[in-house]
Amino acid sequence: MTLSASSATRRIAATVLTAGAVVSAVALPASAQDHDRHRSQARVVISDVQADSPGRDNGSNRSLNREWIEITNQGRRAVNLDGWTLRGDNGNRYRFDDVRLSGHTTLRIHTGVGRDTRTDLYQDRYHYVWDNYSDTATLRDDRGRTVDKESWGRGHHHRR
Repeated sequence: MTLSASSATRRIAATVLTAGAVVSAVALPASAQDHDRHRSQARVVISDVQADSPGRDNGSNRSLNREWIEITNQGRRAVNLDGWTLRGDNGNRYRFDDVRLSGHTTLRIHTGVGRDTRTDLYQDRYHYVWDNYSDTATLRDDRGRTVDKESWGRGHHHRR
């Protein structure tokens, strides 16, 4: 009796170990796929800021357009930015309209007036948007969720 109980216990243990190995073999590729899927998803960030236009801030369109923020899609997949916003501490807001940002691409948003291209957008403003000394640029998606923030100047940590 002890011999058959021990034999049954060994068979059950072997079955459990085999089942565990099969589950592990099936689960491992699935988790690897999940990891790859998350890595390939787009990550849009504020990649660079030039808040202080080079030279004198004389209010000319050239000076206004030398004030800009760059947005970069670090992922492989394109992102539809329609309805996304870029906002400063002072409340000025730029809304993206019919903009698609390809994977591994950077888009520069200028303050002044200009003709939009695939790489440059213009806010068509006649006054500076970003404070030279201290400000925060906040990028939000079409649902109002903060995607990225970039701060500079007094009382701000660089990247949040």
